[in-house]
Amino acid sequence: MPNESSQRTLSTAEERRATVMRTAIAAFAARGFYGTTTTEVAKHAGISQAYLYRLFPDKEALFVAVVDYCALRIRECLAEGAARTESGDPRAVLAAMADSYAQLISDRSLLMVLMQANCAASEPAIRDAVQACYARQVEYVRAVSGAPEEQIQQFFARGFLCNAVVAMGATDVEAPWAHTLTLDLLHYPSHGG
Repeated sequence: MPNESSQRTLSTAEERRATVMRTAIAAFAARGFYGTTTTEVAKHAGISQAYLYRLFPDKEALFVAVVDYCALRIRECLAEGAARTESGDPRAVLAAMADSYAQLISDRSLLMVLMQANCAASEPAIRDAVQACYARQVEYVRAVSGAPEEQIQQFFARGFLCNAVVAMGATDVEAPWAHTLTLDLLHYPSHGG
C-alpha cells in the first residue's frame, strides 16, 4: 500500500504532466512541431527542461502525446453527441456528432494542433499518431452511427472542411468565397489559441 508521501508525489507528477500538456498544446498550436522548442514548453510550464525530459523522452514523444490527447478529446465529443441522439437513424446520429465536433473545434488550440499534426506527418511517429487518431474516429463513427461508407466519408469530409474554415477564420469573412465554403456548416464562436 503506497504511503501518503508517494501519493502526494504521484499527484504532483500528474499535475505537472497535465500542466505540460496544456502548455504544449498552446505552444504547438501556435508554432507547430518544428517551430516549438522543449525549452519554451518547460519554461511556460514552470519546470526545468530536465524534468520535462523525465516526463517525455523528447519533443517528438511530447507532440505524439498531445496528438493522442486531442484524439481522446475528439472521441469524447463524438460520444457526447451520439449520447444526445434519441433516434437510431444514422443521419441523426451523424448530425449530433457533427454538432459536438463543431463545438469542440471552436477551441482553436485543439483545432490548430490537429492542423499542425497533419503538417508534421512526414515524421514517422507523428504520422503513426495521426493515422491512429483518424482510424479510431472512423471506426467509432462507423460502430455508433451504423451509417454506410459514403455517409461516413461525407461526415469526415465535412469535418475536414470545417477544420479549414475555422482555422482560416472564414466564418468571419463577408465574401462570396467564404459564403460558399461555410454554407450549411455548423460553427460556433472560436475561443482559445
